[in-house]
Amino acid sequence: MCADAAVQLALAPMEGLADHEMREVLTAVGGYDWGVCQFVRVSGSVLPRRTFERICPELRHASRTRAGTPIRVQLLGSDPALLAANATTLVHLKAAGIDLNFGCPAPTVNRHRGGAALLDEPELLHEIARAVRACVPAHIPFTAKMRLGLKDTSRALECAQALAAGGVDALIVHGRTKVDGYRPPARWEWIARVRQAVRVPVVANGEVWTEADYAALRAVSGCGAVMLGRGAVADPLLARRIRGERTGGWAELQPYLADYWALVCRRVLPEHAPGRLKQWLGLMRRAYPEAEQLYSILRPVRGVAEVDALLRAAGIPVWHLEKEAA
Repeated sequence: MCADAAVQLALAPMEGLADHEMREVLTAVGGYDWGVCQFVRVSGSVLPRRTFERICPELRHASRTRAGTPIRVQLLGSDPALLAANATTLVHLKAAGIDLNFGCPAPTVNRHRGGAALLDEPELLHEIARAVRACVPAHIPFTAKMRLGLKDTSRALECAQALAAGGVDALIVHGRTKVDGYRPPARWEWIARVRQAVRVPVVANGEVWTEADYAALRAVSGCGAVMLGRGAVADPLLARRIRGERTGGWAELQPYLADYWALVCRRVLPEHAPGRLKQWLGLMRRAYPEAEQLYSILRPVRGVAEVDALLRAAGIPVWHLEKEAA
């Protein structure tokens, strides 16, 4: 068993996967020092408070989840002045931290000069980081999340050094290029090269699904902090096992599954709620045979009432019904 109680573990921003409801549940399961919300797209204006709070509702609660985990807000864009102005808004909202997105590989984002598309412009990365740094006081963590490049890693070190020189407190490095997408393997050895090339801490990210993956990533990258992404969703107990805690497996996760379903039913349209639960179970099949069984049962189901009945039949409490009945 891997036992690393001292490591810093962060929960990754995952567009379309780790939304507010998922962050609430994963941080309640435990093991995370901090996390980052999905990106807030900055394009053409200074966004109002309600936009930030819609994407990161934790801002209404001292920028923390119910479990007390700090959640940083991630900005995506290419205009240094606009990004700085929006960062100023987040400072006033008392965000737990501000992160810049230079890692999203989505074509719709990249076409508008956002995310990983900027990794061929280290000068612009430096300008953005310097502009935002000027607006973010030293007590608020200021980070940037980057991939290793567009088509190759030829400018990875240059980009990392540009961000570090621009004033970020730390770099989060996803060990893939834009064209790699999410295909394995992640290039952990390149995370090590970035770490050796900059004078700020580097947080390693990419392809950690198990405790063995975590140990290998630490060994190869030499990083003292790790960010968990899809592996955290597939195995919500992973962070705690990395820390050497004993966990109870599927039985321990059942109440959290019920909590997630209750949150989704409260905040998502009924026609979309079953899909959200099935998406989570679909990833959890990697780690839990019980999730495979439940996913197979729920896969054809489209209605909330049907999901409620099947969850109860599987021994999983349905909190939102019980609260309504009370």
